Amino acid sequence: MILDGHRPDAIAQAARRLADGDLLGFPTETVYGLAADAGSEAAVAGIFAAKGRPSDHPLIVHVADAEAAAPFARELPPVARRLMTAFWPGPLTVIVPRREGVARAAAGGQDSVGLRCPSHPVARALLQACAALEPPVAGLAAPSANRFGRVSPTTAAHVRDEFGDGLLVLDGGACEVGIESAIVDCTRGRPVLLRPGALGFEQIQTACGERLWRPEEMPGAAPRASGTLASHYAPQAPLRLMDGPALQDALDVLGPGASDLGLAVWARGSLKVGARGVRLVAMPQDAAAAARALFAALRDFDAAGARLIWVEAPPAEATWDGVRDRLQRAAADR
Repeated sequence: MILDGHRPDAIAQAARRLADGDLLGFPTETVYGLAADAGSEAAVAGIFAAKGRPSDHPLIVHVADAEAAAPFARELPPVARRLMTAFWPGPLTVIVPRREGVARAAAGGQDSVGLRCPSHPVARALLQACAALEPPVAGLAAPSANRFGRVSPTTAAHVRDEFGDGLLVLDGGACEVGIESAIVDCTRGRPVLLRPGALGFEQIQTACGERLWRPEEMPGAAPRASGTLASHYAPQAPLRLMDGPALQDALDVLGPGASDLGLAVWARGSLKVGARGVRLVAMPQDAAAAARALFAALRDFDAAGARLIWVEAPPAEATWDGVRDRLQRAAADR
């Protein structure tokens, strides 16, 4: 069931459902999440079961503000505090040491926990309503509201398509960012960017006040984090990522008889497509706009019955890191 998330009575109903141990679909500025009370192991187990997600693969805990983050953390390292000040509420998750006895299931049993404060007004109203309950729901464990490993949802209808009408979903419109938050690990004595997002590397590094490291520069044990598996964000049809010349060569080999092919390109005029059975989508040439459109385009290809999806590799500029990361994972092992 989909409710208008801007209505106070819908927010109140959703908060009560979460307090009762139910699951909920709700909007954030990045993607729609599948939420449960982060303090309830039974409710969190429902997320893992609904998604088909391994229970040792951690979830991000969403909180109303930096003060609400403190009960989940054994400590908040200075770099985490700087990042929270710079980007909360917003599309950034910090991984910090977890307070013992808190959110163990949501953290996948690890001694660290990922925390985020979303900026979407519906998400913020929901978190505030949950915190005002007696007893309060202090935080919401919430991965993306889709089956594990599949394309993330950016509308309430996408969530309904994944889980049916039995799940209550707050509708907050299409997500403004469109790809998941950046994740910075703050548990290793120096900040490490585990997953890029809408925020740029230089932007995050400036806020850190020190060098931001990439995972390949920091060998050794690292906490597991959401959305960092090699294969993730995948549509039902196999996705192949190619540069422009390789894409044109592949189209030429297929010839005019090609069918059931989804084709996403950044510069529509640069390719010659001779087959009528190709569903061509010209993606925005601005990185932020492309991020907003990406997951919906992949879902549309699946809905149209595409048997193959070919995507032109995005530009090499750093502003495209988040989009490139999602496409590379969507294409992995396919």
